[in-house]
Amino acid sequence: MQAVKNMVSSASGPQYLTGNKPGLDAFIDQFDVFLFDCDGVLWSGDHLFPRIPETIRMLREKKKQLVFVTNNSTKSRSDYKKKFDSMGIEAYEDEVFGSSYSAAIYISRIMKLQAPKNKVFVLGESGVEQELDSEKVPHCGGTDPQLRREMMPEDFKNVANGSLLDDDVAVVLTGLDYHPSYLKYALAMAYVRRGAKFLATNVDSTLPSAGSLFPGAGSTSAPLITATGQEPLALGKPSQAMMDAIEGKFQFDRKKACMIGDRLNTDIEFGIKGGLGGTLCVLTGVSKKEEFLAAGAEVVPSAYVDQLGDLLG
Repeated sequence: MQAVKNMVSSASGPQYLTGNKPGLDAFIDQFDVFLFDCDGVLWSGDHLFPRIPETIRMLREKKKQLVFVTNNSTKSRSDYKKKFDSMGIEAYEDEVFGSSYSAAIYISRIMKLQAPKNKVFVLGESGVEQELDSEKVPHCGGTDPQLRREMMPEDFKNVANGSLLDDDVAVVLTGLDYHPSYLKYALAMAYVRRGAKFLATNVDSTLPSAGSLFPGAGSTSAPLITATGQEPLALGKPSQAMMDAIEGKFQFDRKKACMIGDRLNTDIEFGIKGGLGGTLCVLTGVSKKEEFLAAGAEVVPSAYVDQLGDLLG
């Protein structure tokens, strides 16, 4: 983390842009590409922040390339497109790059597992399953209703003797799971102990929604980390595996790109470690300005605004 601090610290500190029209225009003009977090930046749950559609429209009129980079694994790119439409935001499915998609890309194109030993056991929601399907990666677990039940005495025996396990599972992938169960964790632990690769779509500690904070995807992986003593390879922000995949897909100059987010230890660190030309923190989500304005702050954005709509001036 010290390296991050050294990269971003400056005598002047981050630039406060709200109400500073010349500063806003100059900041926007620096970049050809804007990468956006979604939850906490564009909306909180089903609450759309003020002037978001107009801000996105303004950037498109300036011919900026937009990429929506989210750690929320519960939704697929198709799901996000539907949400953008319902919010009145102009966005396209191909512009969305989520942590579930990042994990699916990593498993299918980097790991290149050979059938039949190429199945993924999922601790997560349908967004993960949809993106694995898009990459033709076989999977089990996930939203299977048979796993949403109480652990029975015979389950202990059948997990231990392997009769409840699928011999083709080579990866355990955790994302945010709204329906966790002891049985799911018992199966996941058994697979990891058998040698399955432990991956996570992301390990966010919290999820901003409805103007508050809720347990994030890190709460799904935490019991498995404790049980196995292993840390997963995380494929969401701030993982640079995700940044490399985004750059590979969209083909842009990192120095002409800016990451916009509400969370210092994922969004802003993601942009800094990725060598982007700038980072912008909005104060409608998780992180507060006191965190990065404090002396010795480890992750400091280039600039900040009260809310994304302030980019309109």
